[in-house]
Amino acid sequence: MPTPGDEHEDPMERLTPLSAAFLQAEDEDPTTSMAIASVAVFEGPAPTQAQLVAHVRGRLPLVPRYRQTVRQVPLDLAAPVWLDDPATDLDWHIRRTALPSPGSDAELHRLVSRVMSQRLDRRRPLWEYWVVEGLPDRRWAVIQKVHHCVVDGVSGTELYHVVFDSTPEPRMPVADDWVPRPHPGTVSLTARAAWDLVTAPLGGLRAAGSQLRSPTSLARRTAEAARGALALAGTVLPASSSTLSGPIGGQRRYTSTAVGFDEVRAIRAALPATVNDVALAAITGGFRHLLLSRGEEPAPHAVRTLVPVSVRLPGEEAIPDNRVSLMLPYLPVDLEDPVARLATVRERVARAAASREPEAGTTFTTVAGYQPFLPVALGVRLAFHVPQRQLVTVTTNVPGPREPVYALGRRCERIIPYVPIADRVRIGVAIFSYAGQLAFGITGDHDTVPDIEVLATGIRESAAELVTAAQQA
Repeated sequence: MPTPGDEHEDPMERLTPLSAAFLQAEDEDPTTSMAIASVAVFEGPAPTQAQLVAHVRGRLPLVPRYRQTVRQVPLDLAAPVWLDDPATDLDWHIRRTALPSPGSDAELHRLVSRVMSQRLDRRRPLWEYWVVEGLPDRRWAVIQKVHHCVVDGVSGTELYHVVFDSTPEPRMPVADDWVPRPHPGTVSLTARAAWDLVTAPLGGLRAAGSQLRSPTSLARRTAEAARGALALAGTVLPASSSTLSGPIGGQRRYTSTAVGFDEVRAIRAALPATVNDVALAAITGGFRHLLLSRGEEPAPHAVRTLVPVSVRLPGEEAIPDNRVSLMLPYLPVDLEDPVARLATVRERVARAAASREPEAGTTFTTVAGYQPFLPVALGVRLAFHVPQRQLVTVTTNVPGPREPVYALGRRCERIIPYVPIADRVRIGVAIFSYAGQLAFGITGDHDTVPDIEVLATGIRESAAELVTAAQQA
């Protein structure tokens, strides 16, 4: 992304501070992979490698990041830059494998665990497609693996609309007149970064000047950010100690479960809640189930979750970038009654939104965009060197495609998501809606979460409890 306020002078596209932070997370922890993913299961038969490569090649002009690499600037004088890769090898990025018989979900989950435990090669564009054959009934799957610095959940979902089709009839290939830009030399890259280091404060002053031209709006945004910052300040208190957080290794476990949207609608019809509230309440019940199975007390402050919040404006869904803020509520795992858990989740999420926690996070990342990158990078490194005892899990909810998705005429039957974990977060849960299902993809540290299926079972049972309660309401 161009340096703020200097878009017309800088031909190099730089990463935003938030996107750069996902790269730095890997730099600070050699065991961490910060790729996100989804697994799409299609009707058979699987296309040939040549067919799929030709199909993706016909969409490449629509996904510029698939032909770009990341280059870091010496000494972190500026944010990393996106550089065109003239030799993108689709046969390298689109890989094929097969499940052992009988090709069950358990085998698919184990494959996802192995694929997602490995880092993407930074010498190449930061994405891979794994075509998986051997599923029952001639079905096949695609693991869409993309680095988190390239996309967030919303823009990652948009790739389904871009790379695949909304009808059984594939769209025609897109005309491709792309000419890769030459790479800057190290001296040029460093000199430009040094200049940015000096002039970055001017961009901040220009931004402040534009805000001052609308004092009413500025006052409102300042007040909202202050309220949110005060709310986020409470997160410095550590969560209660449990086996849910602590040091992790580099290998992952993965599983998934799903709840039908008919069940979610039944719950919403009887109990005031949003889809996100229902999903978080089911996850809360799952974590309670997991803690009890480990012989641990589900304390009121045992599970604080990071809930990403999209701050994209309408029409920005396809922009490849990270445009998210956050909320940090506690999940009420101490409550035995499923209806009380749902009501408490609803109240806490509403309170976090009302306190402007997402606005505060947005303000922080916006301000970082106008700062010299060196101190921003140092701040990220410091954050990863200080033990993070405030956060226990991440629970991200991304709406999937509303209409069926097709790949070369084959209908996509279901999509399950994958969220990366890092630092001391041993478990992450991603939620994805598609084809009448709310899918939960659960990532765990391999060595410390051998009982990941207990969490999946707890989520299903918690949702079933809410359905029963809704029927009796």
